[in-house]
Amino acid sequence: MQKFQLQLLFQIIGVGSASGLVYKDDTLYLISDNSGYLYEYNLPTSDLKKHPLFENPTENIPKPIKPDFESITLFGDHCYLFGSGSTPNRNSLMQWNTQSKTVISKKDLADLYLSMQAFEDIDTDNFNIEGSIYDGKNWYILNRGNGNKPKNVIFTVAGKNLTSEFSLLSNVFDLPKINGYNSSFTDAICVDDKIYFLAAAENSNSTYLDGEVVGSLVGCIDIEKMTIDFTQKISDTHKFEGITLFHDSKDQIEFLLCEDNDTEILASGIYQLTLNK
Repeated sequence: MQKFQLQLLFQIIGVGSASGLVYKDDTLYLISDNSGYLYEYNLPTSDLKKHPLFENPTENIPKPIKPDFESITLFGDHCYLFGSGSTPNRNSLMQWNTQSKTVISKKDLADLYLSMQAFEDIDTDNFNIEGSIYDGKNWYILNRGNGNKPKNVIFTVAGKNLTSEFSLLSNVFDLPKINGYNSSFTDAICVDDKIYFLAAAENSNSTYLDGEVVGSLVGCIDIEKMTIDFTQKISDTHKFEGITLFHDSKDQIEFLLCEDNDTEILASGIYQLTLNK
């Protein structure tokens, strides 16, 4: 059993249904799966700013038309926001610059997502991108296996771009059940040669409809071998959907987590997860 500590660190009022976060220089950048904004939260001052991702953005966008940004990853001065791909209007990739505070590119990932589905024989009802990592060379993109034919997959994507010139590798993972229910990827981050990931379980077999939350776990994957080093249940009640590195020391590693509460309430709890090495 992996020793861990989990505590609510603070709440951010003004951000609801947080689905991903990254941390850099005392600042959290957060996304919400039903919002048209990227949120910037300064930890020392508790100041919250929201940056529009497209014209006339709103919060609490209705489910059938929302872009469903479920994943954010940071590389250098750029945040990359991925739509889940679970419906045709959820295929966008936004590149947002942390210096200019603006969107500098928007791409349609329909071809990439279709290639992923064909590569791993995943039908549209079981395709649901929930995590992404970029190391400057390769992308690691996680499919959440929470449909009626669950398949938790990490796709390794290389090439000149993600729209027309790319190559794919894939690894499928069997994740442990949480309280009798299948768990599935919700986010991940790379630290050195390890991928630390979150997985959650719900009483639902749909990538579109939410179900009763029955818990979350954290795990670690050796990125070279693509094998799981460990998993550890961390909650029976929370659906954690975002993980980012907070502090890394000789004896411990600390992450910040965000929770998707699946409501229209504009408040998000930020949790600190500490693992012993």
